[in-house]
Amino acid sequence: MSVQTKTQPLGGNQPAIGRPPMPSVRPLVLGAALIVAVLLGSVILGSQGVKQGILFGIGLLLGYTLYHARFGFTSAFRRLVSVGQGAGVRAHMLMLSVASLLFAPILSSGVGFFGAQPEASVAPVGASVLVGAFIFGIGMQMGGGCASGVLYQVGGGGSSVLITLIAFIAGSVIGAWHWDFWVNQLPSLPPISLAETTGLGYGPALLIQLALFGAIAGATVLIARRKKAPPMKPLPTTYGLLRVIRGSWPLWVGALLLAGLNALTLAIKGSPWGITSAFALWGSKVLSTLGVNVSQWAYWSGDRAADLKASVLADTTSVMNFGIILGAMVAAAAAGTYAFRKVPGKVAMSSIIGGLLMGYGARLAYGCNIGAYFGGIASFSLHGWVWAVMALTGTFIGLRMRSIFGLKNPKSRDSFC
Repeated sequence: MSVQTKTQPLGGNQPAIGRPPMPSVRPLVLGAALIVAVLLGSVILGSQGVKQGILFGIGLLLGYTLYHARFGFTSAFRRLVSVGQGAGVRAHMLMLSVASLLFAPILSSGVGFFGAQPEASVAPVGASVLVGAFIFGIGMQMGGGCASGVLYQVGGGGSSVLITLIAFIAGSVIGAWHWDFWVNQLPSLPPISLAETTGLGYGPALLIQLALFGAIAGATVLIARRKKAPPMKPLPTTYGLLRVIRGSWPLWVGALLLAGLNALTLAIKGSPWGITSAFALWGSKVLSTLGVNVSQWAYWSGDRAADLKASVLADTTSVMNFGIILGAMVAAAAAGTYAFRKVPGKVAMSSIIGGLLMGYGARLAYGCNIGAYFGGIASFSLHGWVWAVMALTGTFIGLRMRSIFGLKNPKSRDSFC
């Protein structure tokens, strides 16, 4: 009796048991995204130089990675709080661990590429961070995504998050308008670096952070057992090398790539990856065009004043944001999941409120889930840890508000992506 051995091909759409098949490629969308990426990249290289062109390329890779790994900050917090599923938060801890390992030597040496002198993202801890991170936590649950999530979902054809993005920009502008009150007129501690302010140095500070990441990851395992957290549902994927282009990636792959790309950003740009400062810039430029004298706002004084007059392509955060959107668009088109859908009225309203809260909160809190949480903690800043606690607290409120607008929260009996 002969025994037949079934082998998997190098690529293809054959689903594994229990895994949904991949949709068809969207060739028109894919072609359009690639053409726009090449043209915009050429303009950036020609007008702003090689450094800015490389940062645009890093943005493309970030968007591509975020989409393929479906690497979420909003969903990770929501799943942990609602049903105790901590896989997403454990991926965060892996990402932060690797980023901290990479950031430490870069920051301690102060030597980067293209003449950059890398500086940590360390901000004061005061009322602005406490309030800003808290309302950001509410907003990201209502808006359907965080700062990075909104960008990569917009690139992936997300209709509701496009509304969120517009409101996000508006909220960022309002936050910039009110920035002086929250930051300069309310009590605050000075910036505190666990490595430098404390005098510990980057070696001991790194060990402390790694221990905290491990403790948090372990706590999520205990929470999952106590709450009997539902399993993660597999996403559509292919096999072999084609998975790089067509399939979903494990969270740990996304965590490692995001950590590496953020460290590369730090070394080239001179500061960690950020997103939301560009939203305030875009919205303020629009208001300035309409005749509003935004240059009189305290937020746009000092080093930021020149940004209002310069081309948006001269702003590194804007250029990277454009790359994230296009990188996600390429990934979604190749995966066959790019599609706009009709947005119900309640969902649209929730998106508007969520976007406004996130935009306003990010300006108060010196950043979002990327600039404050990811970049702040990887920079050994106390404000990054405070941001995480307050955003997680805001998540509890955000989950309750979602039901008002007909948005579902995970249930203990569900499995989910």
